[in-house]
Amino acid sequence: MVAEIGIGTYFYAGNSELLRKGIELGANFVDTAELYGNEDVVGRAVKEIRERVFVATKTHHFKYKEVLKCAEASLKRLGIDTIDLYQLHLANAAVPIAETMGAMEELVQQGKVRYLGVSNFTVPELVEAQAALKKNKLVSNQMRYNVADRTIERDVLPFCREHNVTLVAYSPLGHNFRELLAADSKGVLEEVARETHKSKAQVALNWCLAKRGVMVLAKTESEEHMKENCGSSGWRLTPEQLGRLDRGIKFRRRGPFEVALRRFVRRTAQKVRGR
Repeated sequence: MVAEIGIGTYFYAGNSELLRKGIELGANFVDTAELYGNEDVVGRAVKEIRERVFVATKTHHFKYKEVLKCAEASLKRLGIDTIDLYQLHLANAAVPIAETMGAMEELVQQGKVRYLGVSNFTVPELVEAQAALKKNKLVSNQMRYNVADRTIERDVLPFCREHNVTLVAYSPLGHNFRELLAADSKGVLEEVARETHKSKAQVALNWCLAKRGVMVLAKTESEEHMKENCGSSGWRLTPEQLGRLDRGIKFRRRGPFEVALRRFVRRTAQKVRGR
């Protein structure tokens, strides 16, 4: 079991002590990636309390030998024996998914990884990835999701719920909180914050947590905000409050054509680079 509030480390430039503070406050899920360049910081944060922390990291490599090599490097930087959740950072059309998943399953077989997940995978990519796995099941898909960006509600979130794949929401407060506040021209966040005696950020985070099958990754380099983020858990907005937020905050939900086009362009570019 992991906490529904996790600690994200994308562009994190803080120290290990702050991450340790978040863990002590109950955020026992810490997510990093080889691309972030801070696995060593996470490693120092979990040192001596490893059994209390669920450590997740990602690779952006997809060839069989590269996946195995990158996992070993991540383990060394993290200073741990087993990665709790190893994720593919983004689907890559240049390498057969069966090759990549074969390496991921080998890592599980060797005891170096406990669970397998993905990040930024569309529904077709999720289907392909799961079909390529022989003994294991994907347990998570990490996607952008917040009250102002709700594209995944169209198909990814329903699919994940149907197949018991946890949706790990990143950017739950937008690219930055000012962006999310700008979408709230009617002041609904402030209104609900007053009713719940919580902050606007806590209301926005709890909106995500109220969605079935969703946990969030909140990133901060401030101890005050770390406490605030962790305080977003352990309570729930009412259905009426959730409805007001849904109706009052202007949100974006990309259409099927735009989603498909973006996927086509990305996959074509990957294949060209791969050649």
